[in-house]
Amino acid sequence: MNDKPLKMKKSDRTRAAIAAAAQRIFASQGYERATIREIAAAAGIDPTMVMRYFGSKDRLFAEVAEFDLDLPDLAALDRDRIGETLVAHFLSVWESESGGGFPILLRSAASNDYAAARMQQLFAAQVLPAMLVLGPPDSAPQRAGLVATQMLGLALARYVLRLPPVVMLDRDTIVREIGATLQRYATGA
Repeated sequence: MNDKPLKMKKSDRTRAAIAAAAQRIFASQGYERATIREIAAAAGIDPTMVMRYFGSKDRLFAEVAEFDLDLPDLAALDRDRIGETLVAHFLSVWESESGGGFPILLRSAASNDYAAARMQQLFAAQVLPAMLVLGPPDSAPQRAGLVATQMLGLALARYVLRLPPVVMLDRDTIVREIGATLQRYATGA
């Protein structure tokens, strides 16, 4: 019987070092200010190795970024204000420093299979369970999907594409108008 601890392959160690360095740098500086060179230096490797392992800055970010939507307990809310509460919450998350990377993940998901899978996991793990408390379990996936269409569409239009009419909308208008649609989708009413 072999009691020696399993050694990580050099490639796995390199990948882990890049990921750890990227998490630190993205967290402290944000996506825009972080550079591949800086991440590579922090990992103690050549910048070409970052590209070899991850392909692009977007893919690296999508792989290492942790997103917690920190959704409110929908069962504890006034049922008539669920849509507005969700929209206000998503706006707060996206506009906070910790959620500022969400548009990058969304942008990456449009062209990167790994980022798309991460986005799917995010909604399956966080939005779907929230919908389960609002209605019949059999309709929860559909309701979660409809909520996702609105929230991802809003994020895409406002933070990625920066469509002027959407960017210029004040927060109260977004919460009221999109909240009404989300109310119907989330509750199935």
